[in-house]
Amino acid sequence: MNDPSSRPKFILLLDSDSLMSTVLREVLESAGYVVVSAGDLGTAVDRLLELPPDLLIISPYINSMSGRMAADYLRSKCPGLPVLMVGGFIDDNRISDPNEIHAIHTFPKPFKPRDLLAEVRKILMKIR
Repeated sequence: MNDPSSRPKFILLLDSDSLMSTVLREVLESAGYVVVSAGDLGTAVDRLLELPPDLLIISPYINSMSGRMAADYLRSKCPGLPVLMVGGFIDDNRISDPNEIHAIHTFPKPFKPRDLLAEVRKILMKIR
C-alpha cells in the first residue's frame, strides 16, 4: 500500500513576475517538489481545480490584486490550503505575528534557496 506522505508534494506557484517564478520553480524542483506555475488568478484557479496543491506560494501582488486577496479567493475554492507569501515588501497593516498574515505564512526576499526550502518543509510538516 502506498503511503500518501511519501508522494512528492505538489506546489502551486502564483507569481506574475516570470523571472521570480522561474527562480522559485528551479529551487523547489531541485528539492523534489512538483511545481505548477500560474501568472494570473484565472490560471491559478484552473490549476487548483485540476489537482489541489499541498501548498500555494504567492507573491504579495498579482497584477492589480493583492496576494492576500488572491490567496483568500483560492482558499474559497480549496479550503485549508496552506499559503506562503514570498516578497520583498509585504504591505498589510494587520500583521500581529511577523510570520503570518491571517494564516498566510510570509517569507522575505531576498532569500537563500536553503532558507526558502526550510520554510516550505516547515509548513508542509505542520499539515501532515
